[in-house]
Amino acid sequence: MKLKNFLIAGILLVTFGAARTPSDVQEVNWLTFEEMLELHKNEPRKIVVDMYTDWCGWCKKLDREVYANPGIVEYLNENYYSVKFNTEKFKENIDFAGHTFKFIPPPQGGRNGVHELAYALMDGGASYPTTVFIDENLQPIQALPGYHDAKFFDAVFTFIGEDHYRSIAWSDYEKNHKSNL
Repeated sequence: MKLKNFLIAGILLVTFGAARTPSDVQEVNWLTFEEMLELHKNEPRKIVVDMYTDWCGWCKKLDREVYANPGIVEYLNENYYSVKFNTEKFKENIDFAGHTFKFIPPPQGGRNGVHELAYALMDGGASYPTTVFIDENLQPIQALPGYHDAKFFDAVFTFIGEDHYRSIAWSDYEKNHKSNL
């Protein structure tokens, strides 16, 4: 009886364990701003920045449902530098696009501070999540506030990643886009 249980356990382990091993799990190659800027010197690419906070439920949903989607992961890793930026926790100065951006501490009695770079890239707003797109010359393209599903982001990532934003109106592109997801 023990041998039978051992064999069943072994079969289950092989069957279900082999379905997904840690080396099979693909994730977005998230970088810090510093890492991205270093890579960018040798190989300029477009940049996507995920602006988030620890308390943001929609940010967590974006991570689970968009940034975990294998099609999104593959496209981002091949076409963009992806930066994950916790706007309330990152406190070091960042030199970007000819400026030094600093962390702004919370006002007296306040709960959270925010990084100046977040305000600059989100056009002075503080809405979470916000996805920011930057071109190969480190110039902001667009800040996209809020949660959107994977199919929407598939269209946005290719619209910007393949330079369609330079020649086609978003409404026309969105209407004709065939999702890879």
